[in-house]
Amino acid sequence: MTEGANPARLFWLATVSAFMIVSQSVMAQAQSAPSSFSSLAERVSPSVVNITTSTMVAGRTGPQGIVPEGSPFEDFFREFQGPNGGPEGDRPRRSSALGSGFVVSEDGYIVTNNHVIEGADEITIEFFSGKELDAELVGTDPNTDIALLKVEAEEPLPFVKFGNSDDSKVGDWVMAMGNPLGQGFSVSAGIVSARNRALSGTYDDYIQTDAAINRGNSGGPLFNMNGDVIGVNTAILSPNGGSIGIGFSMASNVVTKVVDQLKQYGETRRGWLGVRIQDVTPDMAEALGLDVAEGAMVSDVPEGPAMDAGMKSGDVIVSFDGKPVTDTRQLVRIVGNTEVGKSVRVVVNRNGNTETLLVTLGRREETAQTVPASQEQGTPEAPATRDLMGLTLSPLTAELRAELGLADTAKGLAVTDVDPAAEAYEKGLRSGDVITEAGQAEVLSIEDLEDKIAEAKDAGRKSLLLLVRRGGDPRFVALTIEDN
Repeated sequence: MTEGANPARLFWLATVSAFMIVSQSVMAQAQSAPSSFSSLAERVSPSVVNITTSTMVAGRTGPQGIVPEGSPFEDFFREFQGPNGGPEGDRPRRSSALGSGFVVSEDGYIVTNNHVIEGADEITIEFFSGKELDAELVGTDPNTDIALLKVEAEEPLPFVKFGNSDDSKVGDWVMAMGNPLGQGFSVSAGIVSARNRALSGTYDDYIQTDAAINRGNSGGPLFNMNGDVIGVNTAILSPNGGSIGIGFSMASNVVTKVVDQLKQYGETRRGWLGVRIQDVTPDMAEALGLDVAEGAMVSDVPEGPAMDAGMKSGDVIVSFDGKPVTDTRQLVRIVGNTEVGKSVRVVVNRNGNTETLLVTLGRREETAQTVPASQEQGTPEAPATRDLMGLTLSPLTAELRAELGLADTAKGLAVTDVDPAAEAYEKGLRSGDVITEAGQAEVLSIEDLEDKIAEAKDAGRKSLLLLVRRGGDPRFVALTIEDN
C-alpha cells in the first residue's frame, strides 16, 4: 500500500470502478436491442413487392363455407354468392389471390412462395412506389414452396441480398415485410424463436419467429438487422388462421440453391442416391452392435445409383461425401444439395464392419415417383366419404379439384362438412379446406389419416397435427383424437 493512502478511500474507488464496469456491460447489452427499425425498413422497402394473381376456375358447385347467421363475416361471404343467396352455379369465374415477394436482382428476378402463384393465369407485381408490372414465371419448386418470377423494367430495380441463415441464432432480432391480409406494405418485428424446424417436406429447414406473419405475408422476406434476407415467410401455426406468434420462414441457405437452379435451368436438379431409408432407433442400434443410434438404415435398394455401387439393404449409412450422417432427414438434404453426376464416397456399416462405396449420383427429378404404400397393396373399397374428428372427409377426385378450384396435381383429403359442435369447427376448419398432411406425413387417403390417428394413440398422444390448406395458404391445426 502506498504510504499515506486511505484504505477507506481505496475501497470506495474500487467499488465505484466495479459498478461502472457492470453498468457499462449492462448498457452495452441493452443497446444491442434496436431502438427503432425505421432505418432498416426504409432501406429495404423498395425491394419488397405485393403480388396479385388471377386464375380462371370452374364455378363452385360443391361444398360451400358455413357462416353463422349474424356473423360479422356474413356480408363478406355474401359477395361470393349468387343474387338469391345461393352459389353461382357452374359458371366459370375469375379468382384472385394476394401474396408477397422480394426483388433479388436489379434485372427483375423476384422470389416468392410457390403456393402464392400456383395455377395463376396472370401475375401482377406492385412495387413500394405504386408502380405495377406483369411478371412471368421462371420456375417453381413445390418441395420447398419456392417460385422465381421475372419482370421487365425500364431501369435497374432496387434489390436485397440473401444472408447466411446458418449465422442466425435463437434470440436474434428479425423483421418481416409483406402484404398481410391484403393491407399493403407492412412491417413486423420479433426474434428468431427456433432453428432447423422440419414441418412437412423432405428438404425443410425453417426458421421459427414470433414476428407477426398472417395470410398474404407468404413469400415475403425475413430480414436480419443487416438488411439481409435470411428466410422466406411461408406458414404459420394457428388455431384460428391468424398470427399467434408462431411463424415459419424457409431458411435462405435452402432458398438460394433453389433460386440459382431455377434461374439457370427453370427447374431444380437435385442429387439422387436411390435408396429407401429409415432412422436408426436405439433398439436397432443395439441389435446391429452400433455404439450410437445414428445414421440412416437402408431398408431397400431399388435399381439406381446405390445399387450400381453395391449398396445393400441392411447397410447403415454413417457418412456421405465426407459429412457424418446423423439421421435420414439430414442425409436427404445433403444428397439433394449435391451436384447431379458427382461421384461421392459413402461410408456404410455392414455387419459390424465399415465399407466405403463410390456412388455416382443421379437426378431425383428424373426418377419414377414411388407409389405410396397405401396404393402398392391396393386400396380396398371404401365409402366416398367418412366422418373423423368432427370432419366429413373425401379423397380428392378430379371433380372435387375442379369444384374447389385446385390444381390437377393437388393431393389430400377434402373437407366436405364440419360438425358445428366439434372442436374442428371451433378451430376454424370449414367445408372446402384440404388436409394434405397428418402427423407431418402426407395423407392421400382416408386410410392414411386413420393410420396416423392410430399411431398417435399408440404413442400416447392426445392430439394430431394437421396441415390444412385453404385457397393455397397452409396452416397447422391440432385436433384432439382422444375420443375418436
